[in-house]
Amino acid sequence: MKKLVGRKNRCLGICILTVSLLCGSAVARADVVSDWNAIAVDTAVANKQNPFAQARYAAIVQVAVFEAVNAVTGEYQPYLGSISAPPGASAEAAAIEAAYQVLNTYFPGSASTLYAARQNSLAQIPDGQAKDDGIATGDAAASAMIALRANDGSSPPQFKVPGPAVPGEWQATSSCPIVNGIAQGIAFHWQNVTPFGIASAGYFLLGPPPALTSTEYAKAYTEVMTVGRIDSTERPADRANVALFFNASSPTQAFNQAARQVAQEKGGSMSENARALALINMAMSDSLVASFLNKYHYNFWRPETAIHAGDTDGNPNTAGDPSWSPFIATPCFPSYPSNHGSAGNGAAEVLRRLYGEAGHSITLTNPVVPDIVLQYTSFQQITNDISDARVYGGIHFRTDQEAGADLGRAVGTWVYKNNLRPMHDDE
Repeated sequence: MKKLVGRKNRCLGICILTVSLLCGSAVARADVVSDWNAIAVDTAVANKQNPFAQARYAAIVQVAVFEAVNAVTGEYQPYLGSISAPPGASAEAAAIEAAYQVLNTYFPGSASTLYAARQNSLAQIPDGQAKDDGIATGDAAASAMIALRANDGSSPPQFKVPGPAVPGEWQATSSCPIVNGIAQGIAFHWQNVTPFGIASAGYFLLGPPPALTSTEYAKAYTEVMTVGRIDSTERPADRANVALFFNASSPTQAFNQAARQVAQEKGGSMSENARALALINMAMSDSLVASFLNKYHYNFWRPETAIHAGDTDGNPNTAGDPSWSPFIATPCFPSYPSNHGSAGNGAAEVLRRLYGEAGHSITLTNPVVPDIVLQYTSFQQITNDISDARVYGGIHFRTDQEAGADLGRAVGTWVYKNNLRPMHDDE
């Protein structure tokens, strides 16, 4: 299989990780905003939240933290506009309390761990009126965000009953839950979740996937059939590693880890970091909402289904193989576009607008796959690996990834340009 033009292998290594916080995100300490971002991500993972729920919770936490900090500093246009802080209030205490209260509300099973982290963080701030006022500000921001998201469409869960098994139409795979005796698609309701930073997911409807009879489809089909098969000899070790890593690591895990490292590298203020993490997580959550809207609008089949039925799609260049299996498990919802591609590129677009595309030093790790360490110097390298991860994993066509990239970049651009702008905005 020819390598795609311009694609470079990422540097991979092997190490034993020191587990930290709840799930061991490896991150150098910077400020309380970054510290509690790591706690927030690890808490959602420890509570076994799926990737799109992780993104929603992270956005709620980070917007609450931003609103609390910004109520003290006043550097940016607010998100809620209803939170005020007394003069001299501690921004650090406000950030800690906002994150703690959101997480404690949503994850009561982690209450003791979260309380210990809160006490440890607040102990670094001198007692007094400034600390008390900061805590009160954080409480107000958290309460307001929780109330705002109380009926945002994220529950109750809804499922998609597969239609007839016709070429191109999504069908349930082995990972799908049985509901009322039928294997059904998950997260059918996620397309209706209220966005954080875009006006409507409906503004981001993509064009359709390639026609089954097209050369473009045959090319994408042949690639994933060749490199994504469970026993493929055409999948290099480094591509197997990225497939395994991003199967274990959600966009929320990967890009918050990257954002913390770059923020520390750039030496931004706590207020700048609070804004950056809020924008990044808003973009990821909104990209996933828009991705699900597109998924269930086009209802396009997964490679696993497509390859099993390759002889029925009307394309002479797509030979079927009923015994074909993917390298990693196929998620239980339609293929087009890629969720990982959408959310990853949403985050990357915000990150490059905040910090520039390249010249960074980013290390991504996950204790679930401790022998895989990924090193990057640009955000595009990360999104390229995500694209490869899903194709070499056998769960997406390359065209799904390209569509996800387009969607994520569009959502990330909108979120960045229309939210949390500097108070004296010259753009």
